[in-house]
Amino acid sequence: MEHMLRIIDFNNIHHHSIYVKVIAYDAESGKEFKDEIRFLDGMIYGDLVHPQRSPLSPGCREYVRELLLHKYNNGDFH
Repeated sequence: MEHMLRIIDFNNIHHHSIYVKVIAYDAESGKEFKDEIRFLDGMIYGDLVHPQRSPLSPGCREYVRELLLHKYNNGDFH
């Protein structure tokens, strides 16, 4: 099985901050993780994508981070 990401919900706050609720499946550990990611002026924040605090394997963390940034830059959360 592959890493997977599901977008549950998102909310725009004051046009500069976007909160995205996600569920990520880490194929390396075989576990699902729920978290909320924040975009602030184009920067991504949250434990799930943080290199030192993420419970995800490095490969899954990078997959989630890159996919969310792609969706953000594509305008999917606006």
